[in-house]
Order: sequence, then structure tokens, then C-alpha cells
Amino acid sequence: MKKIVILILVIVAVQSQAQNEGWSEKMAATVMSIWKDSLSGQGHSAKWTYDQGVVLKGIEGLWYATGDGKYFDYMQRCMDVFVKDDGSIKTYKLSDYNIDNVLCGRILLTLFKVTGKEKYYKACITLREQLKTQPRTQEGGFWHKKRYANQMWLDGLYMGEPFYAEYAAAFHETSAFDDIAHQFIWMEKHARDAKTGLLYHGWDESKKEKWANPITGCSPNFWARAMGWYGMALVDVLESFPQQHPLRDSLLQILKRYTIAIEKVQDAQTGLWWDILNMPGRAKNYPEASASSMFVYTIAKAVRLGYISSSHIKTATKGYDGIIKKFIKTENGQVNLYGTVSVSGLGGEPYRDGSYDYYMKEKVIENDPKGVGAFLLASNEIEMLPTLSKGKGKVVLLDDYFNAERKKDVTGTIVAWHYKWDEMDNGGFSFFGYTFNRYGVQTATLSAAPSINALKRADMYLIVDADTKEENPEPHFMTEADADVIYNWVKNGGVLILMHNDKGNAEFEHFNILAKKFGIVFNEDSRNRVEGHHYEQGQLLMPAGHPIFKTAKKVYLKEISTLALSAPAISVYSAPSDTKKGVTDVLMAVAKVGKGTVFAVGDPWVYNEYADGRKLPAEYQNGKAASDMVQWFINQLPKK
Repeated sequence: MKKIVILILVIVAVQSQAQNEGWSEKMAATVMSIWKDSLSGQGHSAKWTYDQGVVLKGIEGLWYATGDGKYFDYMQRCMDVFVKDDGSIKTYKLSDYNIDNVLCGRILLTLFKVTGKEKYYKACITLREQLKTQPRTQEGGFWHKKRYANQMWLDGLYMGEPFYAEYAAAFHETSAFDDIAHQFIWMEKHARDAKTGLLYHGWDESKKEKWANPITGCSPNFWARAMGWYGMALVDVLESFPQQHPLRDSLLQILKRYTIAIEKVQDAQTGLWWDILNMPGRAKNYPEASASSMFVYTIAKAVRLGYISSSHIKTATKGYDGIIKKFIKTENGQVNLYGTVSVSGLGGEPYRDGSYDYYMKEKVIENDPKGVGAFLLASNEIEMLPTLSKGKGKVVLLDDYFNAERKKDVTGTIVAWHYKWDEMDNGGFSFFGYTFNRYGVQTATLSAAPSINALKRADMYLIVDADTKEENPEPHFMTEADADVIYNWVKNGGVLILMHNDKGNAEFEHFNILAKKFGIVFNEDSRNRVEGHHYEQGQLLMPAGHPIFKTAKKVYLKEISTLALSAPAISVYSAPSDTKKGVTDVLMAVAKVGKGTVFAVGDPWVYNEYADGRKLPAEYQNGKAASDMVQWFINQLPKK
């Protein structure tokens, strides 16, 4: 029965994707056309605003999905309008204590992780300082703004907490996660309606605001986008939240209650959500685009990451189909999003009383950045659905033992680096890891010697660039015992991926103890030496019908260790070394041993520098090659 349910969900996802293919890139083209370098294209000067952050998170997800460097360039261009060389942020005032102003810090974190530029780090520190001194309720909940004393709004959870969590994870503030979790716990405690499970837009601790219920302190209505902000905040924070933290389960339970509540108010006919959630069909009420997109994103991402049951994906796909039918229009060659309410708030001047009539008076507009950003986020998740089932439940384990380089990060903390999943700079493997994730494969790391028990949890095992003594003063060299454990694991059905390096950049004598067991020797040489930007010196052309590289036609590998083969290894890519003598070099090989498979290449050629689209000319398709390889690795696993 379980297999039938999964099959049905896959069919639903594929059908949805077939109907909605490519909307993320089409909407991104609209974004980059109407907002060239900030949101100033709407007739006003550029201002540091959360709207920009929502749009750029959508663009960031598209960059991960496509490896197209134009999306990263756009993110950087938009932020550079505001972030000066000294790290100060144009138009930002910490003293306003407006939690909305923290959201763009997420983009700054990405820019720092990728480029290492100090100005982005300094700007992130400024936003972190705001959170340190942000006014709080008596329990400790962040005020939404200094001028909105004693108030927590659902919106604020998305504006502050994902940045807070990502910052804490990046810069080792482990104690911050208690505070982060409590923001959600306190918000739900005060704003959740026991009958519907929905959360009110805002809560006033003092209960003195005119919009506040004198008994509960809650605002009068369940505004859809406020609920959308809260849900997106939950799934984004959980992605950075420590797995073993005692409050993690509390967040997961909140997310499950939240999911049940919003599913109950999804419009059965259209799949959309109404602006005031619990009043469908009431005069002037309407299905709203930004909130519908946020709910789709929240549920689809929660399913993908295993936070909620896969049965909920039907809610997301139905909602997304409804968004396309109701709100998306192609006009004059441009995709536009209709149906987003421009703003809705509480208090302020003129005073917003939170009544139904107030919400219905706010303008609904075309291509509102909050709606467009939320639609991009939803599209990125939905467009992943057809591939997620291919490697669902599988694990790829990245070695951090034979390649165990360490360095001090910007905080002075010793960290692992060089070909690691979480590294976003040139030498990292974050894009390769994201490719595995797009096919449903979980990425994990092994920092100890391979053992029978450690490898039991792995379907694929990736070893990259074994350390030399110059790279690591105390290297872990491959031993016969290590090689035997790995050999037997492969024989029982594992897929071993060996991405070594060329002479001078990797250790050969001990590493070949393992490789030789599969008929492979990494030669101590260095082929495809590239001078400057003469990328053609590193090009490899993939022949039609290649068994592994089915979409990548032209790729880039420089400074490669060639391979010497004996049975059972066979070449899957060779290239001439001396055309006059008819001599060829083996560059990639495969070996079949028992139920398992080994793939070997003498370079870690899909690291970020050559996969994220920022350096290589677009003609080189290392990103596509990574996708081809991941699919091939999955297909080599024994069928159960």
C-alpha cells in the first residue's frame, strides 16, 4: 500500500511539473527586467527593504538549481547598491529596531560565504547587533518594531529568525538556538486559535492597542500572508537548526499543527487560500497570490526535507496549479504575477485596526515583489518534485578523514575545509551536494576512518583529494585495513566515487592501495595544464550516447591525474595524448565488483569554481555533468 501511495504522489508531481515547467526562470526574467539592480524601478529611490530579500531568496534558489552565474551576479548587484566597502548599509538605521530590516542579511551571508568579501561579513555583524539589542517582550519575544512597543507579529518571525539561525550556524553561536526556538514557541502560544489552529496576525503583550483583544491581546483576524511568513520561517530555520537540539522537536510539532490548520482552509475548488483565511466567499474577500505561494513553498519544502508526511504534497501541487491558473499571465513576452495585496499591517498612521474591512481596503497589485519572491520560492520547490523520487532515501557519504584539511575561519574557529558540502566558496562542494539533494539523496559526512558500521548508512561514498603532509601535518593515509572495509562495502552493493587530484596536489602511494583493488591506478602526472584563461586547454567533449554524460556535451577539467587500468576496470573516457603515435590517456574509469560500482577520475572537477556558473564560460557544462553523474550513481545502486 505504501508503494502505491508513493507512486501516486510521484505521478501527481510529474503531472504538475509538466503543466508548470520553467515558471521560475520566466518569472526571474521579469524580475531582472523591471528591477535592474534594486527595487528602485517602481518610481522611488532604492531603499533597504525586506521585499528585496524575499525576491533575492527566490533568485538564490534558482541559482542553486541552474548553476547559472547571472543569478548570483544579480544578487550581488542588488546588495552592492546598499553595502559600502566599509560594511555600512545605505538607508539602514539600527536605532529603528525594525525587524523587517534583518531579512536581507540572509543574502549577505550567502555573498560572504561565496566571495569571502569582508564588507558582507561586517554588514551581517551590524544586523546581528540589532537582534542583540532588539526590544523584547517580558518573555523575550522580539518586538516587531521599536515604534510598535510590546507587539509580536507573525511577519517578524520570517524577517528575523532565518537570518538569526543561519548566522548562528555559520559563526558558531550554538547558544542562540534556544532563543530562536522560543520565538516560534511564544508566538504560537499567544497567537494560536485553539478552535481553528490558525494564528492571528499580531499579539500585543500590553493589550492596550485598539486592535488588540482586551483578554488575549490578539488582533481580530487570520491574515493569510502573516501565516505564510510564519510557515516559511519555520521550514527555513529548521534547515539550519541542530539535529540534536532539545527544542527541535517542538518546532517540528508546531509545523505539523500549522500544516493541518492551513490545509483545512485551502479552497477545495481552486487550491488557493483567501486573504482572510477562515472567511471564504465573504463579500470582498479574495484568493491571494503571495500567501498561496508561501503555503505551497512551506509544505513542499517540509515534505522534501522530511519534516511532514509526503501525503501533504498534494496540497502543495494543487495550490501551485491554482496559482498558475489564477494569477500568472504572459503579456508582451513577459510573465506577470497578479493578485498580491501590497501591504497589510496593524496600528501606525493612519491607524490600521485589523478589522475585516481594513484588510479589504488594501490595494491588490501586479508584480508586487513580496508576491513575486514567494512565487519564485514556491516554483523552485515544485520544479524539484519530478527528480526527488529518483534517490529518495539514499545517502551519499563524503569523506572527511583522508581529506581532512583544517583552517581558521573568520571567527578564529578551526573548521574543516576544501571540498566540503557546506563550503560555498570556490573550493567547496556545496553545488555538488545540492545536486545530490535535488535527486532526493541525503548528504552526510564521515570524519572518522571508514568502518563497517559507518558505511552501513551509506549508499554512496565519495573520497576526494587525499591529503599530503604539506596539506595536513598529520594526514590519515589509506591502509590495507581501510581498503578492505571499503572493498567489501562496494562488493555488497555500494557505489564508490573516487575524485583524486594531480601530482603535487594529492597523495598517491597510499591512496592507490584502495584504487588498485578495483583495477585502477592514479598516475603521478598532471594533464590538461591550462594557461590563464585559455579554457580550451581544459575542455573535454563528450561523445553522443555516452553512458554517463547524457546531457553534458562540453566540460572542463584541468590538471588531471591520468589512470592506468586492469580488470575489472574499464575506461569510460579517454583522450589522445600523442595523436601521431596513437597514444591515449584514460581520464575516467568504472569498475564493477560484486553488486557494487566504482567511478574514478583524477580531479575533483565539479567543485564550486567550475560548477556554480561564476567563472567558466557558459559553454562548459560541469553543472550538467554533475547532474548526469548523480543520476548515473543512483542507477548503479542495487534494486531492492
